[in-house]
Amino acid sequence: MRKLSLLGLLGLVIRRDLLLAMRRRADVLTTLIFFVMVVSLFPLGVGPEMDMLRKMASGVVWVAALLASMLSLPRMFSADYADGTLEQMMLAPQSLSVLVLGKIVAHWMLSGLPLALIAPVLGLQFDMSVPALWALVLALLLGTPVLSMIGAIGAALTLGLRGGGVLVSLLVLPLCIPVLIFGAGAVEAVNSGMSAVSNLSLLGAFMLFALVFTPFVAAQALRISME
Repeated sequence: MRKLSLLGLLGLVIRRDLLLAMRRRADVLTTLIFFVMVVSLFPLGVGPEMDMLRKMASGVVWVAALLASMLSLPRMFSADYADGTLEQMMLAPQSLSVLVLGKIVAHWMLSGLPLALIAPVLGLQFDMSVPALWALVLALLLGTPVLSMIGAIGAALTLGLRGGGVLVSLLVLPLCIPVLIFGAGAVEAVNSGMSAVSNLSLLGAFMLFALVFTPFVAAQALRISME
């Protein structure tokens, strides 16, 4: 029963955040539009040099995905903090870590998942091969949840602070560098004729490690910020 109640609570939080996000579609679309614009501007600036575009494609897409995810991080807890919902969550008998995990999953579904789904279309601008596009999508599906989980800790630590958005970026960006390196490295391995399994495996390990620890750490960070 305990397991079912936790899963039900997790689903309830995810559903609630998704419904609230649908009422603020402009915030959700801002992240996606920013990602599309940043990735699309590079081929226009570099020109029709296909070899150069293929070499820089994975790095450009990953940097754009990282920056796009940073845009939505300050909003992960701010709305609930402003209307008092976060205080009620902290007083609830249920585990705060499960509540935080639900918000992280909802954040990824609204920011990370759309980026991974639209990335193959944008990758065509860089003349990426089909295997490279598949590696890019798999890397984003494994890496963007890690960005959301790490970002949740930064968003919790800077909750309620003036200029919190800048502080979140300063805290989160250095921690996301390994994800950026191995995510781009998976595509580079395919382009070089090698296997991307090692890079994807490391991204999967990062995701599992973050899944175990970040909800608890973010919950403790929220308690510190609310004191």
